Amino acid sequence: MFTGIVTDVGRVASVATGGTVRFEIETVWDVDAIDIGASIACAGPCLTVVARGDGRFAVEASNETLARTTLGGWKTGSRVNLERALRFGDELGGHLVSGHVDGVGKLVERHPDGDSERMSFEMPAELARFIAPKGSITIDGVSLTVNEVADRRFGVNLIPLTLRATTLGDLAPGDAVNLEVDLLARYVERLLPK
Repeated sequence: MFTGIVTDVGRVASVATGGTVRFEIETVWDVDAIDIGASIACAGPCLTVVARGDGRFAVEASNETLARTTLGGWKTGSRVNLERALRFGDELGGHLVSGHVDGVGKLVERHPDGDSERMSFEMPAELARFIAPKGSITIDGVSLTVNEVADRRFGVNLIPLTLRATTLGDLAPGDAVNLEVDLLARYVERLLPK
């Protein structure tokens, strides 16, 4: 479990293809404190650390992960929002995030709103029922509050700190993003009578 509060923006140092795709990601974290087998949210998806050392850690992505997320577009130099797994007793500053991406969305437009930025995203149709105004959404691993929803679009507002401390400030219209809907919304929808 995660909170959607990014604690580092790492950089893809290498990409190796094979039966799975292996990414080495540079980070400012003390990699000696990261256990092999640890879970790290990398731009949203929860990935397992398979190696570490020299200021970087390695994770592997299966074909399933590559098909359902934006990871297939990562290349050397790509910037990646990073979050270590939540531990009991940690502050829950964002919302409960599983690290299981529900779909890929697309930035439609962005414009300044005072010192902040308003961004509008297009979502897959099947996710629309899970996204509500003032609800939570995770975009590329970042916990955000939904401002408005209309058909297959929703909007969020990003403060200057979020724009600087995550990769969301780098987005341009047309860019793809990983979306994870609110965990509670997913379970409530499942429990409702059909």
